[in-house]
Amino acid sequence: MSLPLPSHFLGGKVDIGTSIPTTRVGFWRTEIECKESRIGKQPIVVPTNVAVTMAGQDLKVKGPLGELSITYPKEVLVEKQDSGYLRVRKAVETRRANQMHGLFRTLTDNMVIGVSKGFDKKLQLVGVGYRAMVEGKDLVLSLGFSHPVRMAIPDNLQVKVEENTRVTVSGRDKSEVGQFAATIRSWRPPEPYKGKGVRYVDEVVRRKEGKAGKKK
Repeated sequence: MSLPLPSHFLGGKVDIGTSIPTTRVGFWRTEIECKESRIGKQPIVVPTNVAVTMAGQDLKVKGPLGELSITYPKEVLVEKQDSGYLRVRKAVETRRANQMHGLFRTLTDNMVIGVSKGFDKKLQLVGVGYRAMVEGKDLVLSLGFSHPVRMAIPDNLQVKVEENTRVTVSGRDKSEVGQFAATIRSWRPPEPYKGKGVRYVDEVVRRKEGKAGKKK
């Protein structure tokens, strides 16, 4: 496209040509490289007191503390080696398989540890009048409410109370142990000013400074 513009030097008009550049947008198909998971490629040590049974995508482990089972997705395979190890591998090279690789390796390792050694979570009750006790199959908590909190203990878990203020939750399933301990803590989470409430033994509670009184 040209635009006629007046020229004061030549007394006429000069055509200035202008061009609009055009660009083509293209799309390139790139292959996603799925790296080996650092956690997934680690072998799982199976103790001598743990029996492993495999059937297709199903795995069962049995030990002194009971039995656990898991079903693997199609993207993941598990292999039992003669040296007493379990190894989780990817069946396909996809992003989802890479994500499942590390996850199911961790879940399998937790199962082996759970049936052989077990897991536990320890909580501490901090506050005047805060106490806990086990009555039959229930955990009873006194946390400053108008009535005590009564929680039914799941069949797969064991709860022990020491000195009325220390609660230990143990079991073979790590997720169940963590969930029940989190439920206990949720009834009275530690407040940030005096630290009163239910906290994990290794939990660090960040304290806040209270408002200063008015100076006279």
